Amino acid sequence: MKKHKLLAFILLGTVLVSCGDNEKDKKNLFSIEQSGLKATYQPQESLSLVLNNDKNKTIDSIVYYINEKRVGGVKGNNKFDFPLADSKLGYQQIKAIVYYEGQNAETDARIEVVSNVKPKLLSYTIVNTYPHDETSYTQGLEFYRDTLFEGTGQRGTSKLLKTDYKTGKAYQSVNLEGKYFGEGITILNNKVYQLTWQENTGFIYNADNLKQIRTFNYFKNIEGWGLCNDGKQIYQSDGTEKIWVLDPETMKETDYINVYSESSKIKAVNELEWVNGKIYGNVYQKDAVAVINPKTGAVEGIIDLRELKTKVNMMGHDLGNDVLNGLAYNPKTKTLFVTGKRWNKMFEIKVSE
Repeated sequence: MKKHKLLAFILLGTVLVSCGDNEKDKKNLFSIEQSGLKATYQPQESLSLVLNNDKNKTIDSIVYYINEKRVGGVKGNNKFDFPLADSKLGYQQIKAIVYYEGQNAETDARIEVVSNVKPKLLSYTIVNTYPHDETSYTQGLEFYRDTLFEGTGQRGTSKLLKTDYKTGKAYQSVNLEGKYFGEGITILNNKVYQLTWQENTGFIYNADNLKQIRTFNYFKNIEGWGLCNDGKQIYQSDGTEKIWVLDPETMKETDYINVYSESSKIKAVNELEWVNGKIYGNVYQKDAVAVINPKTGAVEGIIDLRELKTKVNMMGHDLGNDVLNGLAYNPKTKTLFVTGKRWNKMFEIKVSE
């Protein structure tokens, strides 16, 4: 009798287990209907989501997520409309969690949101031309209290400098250890922040005397390129289309934007400068500056600075590397100071439409 009960229990247990869908089967139960999706969207458009339910399961509800953030849900398999107006530019990972017959399953898809802003081609006039130290592999440039700070690169010669921009001479400097390749700088709350390229390390200095306050590690394994700040937050580029928003106390990520010019991602955004509520980003090796909306990542303007290079002595230079890289906005004169890696000149320009 006991054997019969044991056999019945085993059989019943097998039946009970087989009543539910296993994890492998769940992955194939539902899918997001692709015929209603486009590869790219603009922010003024909306997503309309509905699921394929080929096995005719009884769906209780569906909860939708975009980039792991819950954006809403529906009863049954009703259509879910989601406006993209507040979405980031770039790829959007869509996830649907389906609740059905006492179980749940997931399915996902991906779209890309591109910019609907056509950038304006901005013009400029040269106000002044100043000498610049031709040995400086310029990576960061910023005005602070009428003083021009400059960060330079290359292992073994990377520095942080205070310079007299009218003469091009440095009157205070700090050398980085030989293992570091210096990158962008920014100044906030009387502190100078300086990145390194591939060492995943940054430095914070007292702006008065350039004494190092502390070092910090990047919040993830990325390259360090450019820095700027809006008076509260720090923005960091990493050589891709991303610009990370950082807490200046912890240097941890609080947000990010993806830089797009209409339907194109703008990669290699390098030196950054905050100018009247916009991010000016030097596009590496393009000798051009993108004017970026810091909330959306949309490029709203382009400054073509290729002509400046014709005014610089490039004899003996590496033309592929000794490129435009150095932006500093002087709020008193409302002018932009521009130079490049190992350029012998710095240009003060006024930008206009």
